[in-house]
Amino acid sequence: MNKSLIDAAMGRIPADLVLKNGVIADVFTGRFIPCDVLIKDGYICGLGEYDCENSIDVSGKFILPGLIDAHVHIESSMVTPPQYAKAAVPHGVTTVIADPHEITNVCGETGLEFMKKSAEGLPLDIKYMLPSCVPAAPFEHAGAALTAEDTRRMADGYFGIGEMMNYPGVIGGDDETLGKLVSGKTIDGHAPGLAGRRLDAYINAGIKTDHECSEIFEMLEKIGKGMYIALREGTLSKDLGRLVYGVNPYTFRRCMLCTDDRSVSEILKDGTIDYMIRSAVRLGVDPMMAISMGTVCAAECYGLKDRGAIAPGYIADLIIIDTPHDFNIEAVFKNGVKAAENGKALFDVPECDISSVTGTVHLPRLTADDFAHEQPDEFTAISLVPDSIITKKTAARRGDALSKLCVIERHRGGGNKGFGYVTNYGIKNGAVASSVGHDSHNVAVIGDNDADMASAVNALGKNGGICIVSGGEVKAKLELEIAGLMTERGAEYVSSAHDALMREARALGVTESVDPFLSLAFLPLPVIPEIRVTDSGLFDVEAFSFI
Repeated sequence: MNKSLIDAAMGRIPADLVLKNGVIADVFTGRFIPCDVLIKDGYICGLGEYDCENSIDVSGKFILPGLIDAHVHIESSMVTPPQYAKAAVPHGVTTVIADPHEITNVCGETGLEFMKKSAEGLPLDIKYMLPSCVPAAPFEHAGAALTAEDTRRMADGYFGIGEMMNYPGVIGGDDETLGKLVSGKTIDGHAPGLAGRRLDAYINAGIKTDHECSEIFEMLEKIGKGMYIALREGTLSKDLGRLVYGVNPYTFRRCMLCTDDRSVSEILKDGTIDYMIRSAVRLGVDPMMAISMGTVCAAECYGLKDRGAIAPGYIADLIIIDTPHDFNIEAVFKNGVKAAENGKALFDVPECDISSVTGTVHLPRLTADDFAHEQPDEFTAISLVPDSIITKKTAARRGDALSKLCVIERHRGGGNKGFGYVTNYGIKNGAVASSVGHDSHNVAVIGDNDADMASAVNALGKNGGICIVSGGEVKAKLELEIAGLMTERGAEYVSSAHDALMREARALGVTESVDPFLSLAFLPLPVIPEIRVTDSGLFDVEAFSFI
């Protein structure tokens, strides 16, 4: 209890700030109410008519709770937590539920400590979940492994347990997998396509959320069985446009919004949860429902009783917008202090000590001969699905116009290589290599000739990143010196470098419906249907075995 909030509400002591003449979004009753908002010690202490020496007139504007991203991998933005905050806070995000399993797969506990340390002192609350799947599945070689014993030892230092991707291990009753689902912690799920008794078994393990729904019937079954569903709109996985039609006055309280994997370039251009709310309203969702999914629904799911709404005793995480339909954010307050205005962050970010998480790519120099791989006469190839991380198995024959994919173990220099062929990536006269390869983050390279594939991998160096080569010449490169996943440079630099990479990829014919880099990055992930390539070979996700 904070007695100063009581005294400020009663006028016995002065408040710190009042937002005058605005209209609040009351997510508890579904009303928009003309109201002043009184703030003391970073908390809301009064709603009604108030005066204060420090007053901001917001006449004609709407005051909303700060936005909550219900599931995000900050590493996928390719910038550090401080730089991520600088990009996301101006878009109204004041809290994120973050799973740092990307860097953990590379650097283990050292990576976790880096993420926690670099998040200190930011005007963004980062609630870190402890990764449950390092590696994602036992069919690839990661840079680290967290056991059930490790998870139980570390759990108290984290907000909850990160997404459990090894759903076959859960429903099969594997003791090691179940041992990571620590009792008393909120446990995030990852269960694409899981239904019926298999879904029942998965939920019985204590798993509360899922962000992998791609169809309404799947979403409704999971909500009906007590789960919270995070509607996702990442850079590659765009599920919001389908799932919003399952949002109604009954289901919306079990729906949240998340970005999962979103590049900083897209954050700067379009936003994050604010973009999703605008999109949902444009697609016909009631504005108050859309606002609730981006605020109070996530707060209730994760037991965040001090945020997600505008009410006495709640943290003064607030955003000022023009209208609920246009949703243009004019100001953002974090703990009662203005943190952003008109799209610009009003805070500086500290530098991070990155010395413990660099130089993580361990590969010998490769030649074209290292990528020699003879195609059989007939084989199973990978078909990319537009705007999705899901892939499809497809029959192929030698001589078909395919892109060669190779995934190379890069953590211990073992040199394992897995090969596959992709039907509609489309690259001609070049190759793309990346040290971002979910979730073990081995090096993935795709191209139409072995020489450029070797050159692209070699150009990544010890720090890694993304590189495009054509005719033996590096056409564009973004170094990601932190675990081969992030850079300490600012969001604007990363966005500019990403745009240059995109131009070169399109110039080499990469299909317009394919994200050249994220599509490649997800091709090694052996827990997303239907077919993947790990450093150990071509993998059938549905059979959970190698082809």
